[in-house]
Amino acid sequence: MNYINKMHKWGRIWAVVTCTMIFAFPFALAMFFGAWPNLGVFLKGLFGVAVTFWPVGIIEVITYTPMLGVGGTYLSFVTGNLTSLKVPCALDAMEKAEVKADSDEGEVISTIAIATSSIMTIIIILIGVILIMPLLTLINDFPQLTYAFDNVLPALFGGLGVVYLSRYFKIAILPMTLMLLLFVFVPYLNAGMVGIMIPVSMIITIIYSRSLYNKERKANGEV
Repeated sequence: MNYINKMHKWGRIWAVVTCTMIFAFPFALAMFFGAWPNLGVFLKGLFGVAVTFWPVGIIEVITYTPMLGVGGTYLSFVTGNLTSLKVPCALDAMEKAEVKADSDEGEVISTIAIATSSIMTIIIILIGVILIMPLLTLINDFPQLTYAFDNVLPALFGGLGVVYLSRYFKIAILPMTLMLLLFVFVPYLNAGMVGIMIPVSMIITIIYSRSLYNKERKANGEV
């Protein structure tokens, strides 16, 4: 309990510090250059972004907190990039360590995995920026390479997905099929609704998994 209390204390402190730094930068630039945005234009732009990202932010807290634990949740939301990096790293680490997310061991493993991924991300980005500078001319000369870079993230998730889909294929088939049909036949979902559709697919998966569980129990005469 003392560990959890400390995580809440320092998590809140660093969350406030991070938010302060994020908001301080544009204010500092505006004050230094004397260039304040028009309030009407600012609110119009804010509303266009907020209607998508604010609900997603609330949904992500509710969805990911049980998976990441207290320390992992604070660290993930301070460093960002949850869906594509922090959550997969934490889940994979807990699976390798054979611990559950709601256990004390899972709490520690999740936090260590997310901290390690954050440090490695900074190092890899730094190395990547240094190495890619001489290649910028080559990339500009061959626009075909743009397609390869645009598909790095889908390729990464494809590799991760194959492992889990093959292991839990019976559970994955329904939500995977529904999401594929939605994104194929409702194209506008691809633009800014991915963050909302993730918890939707999770709810569908939970309901479907529960129905399969009850069906199996009934077949075995347990109900």
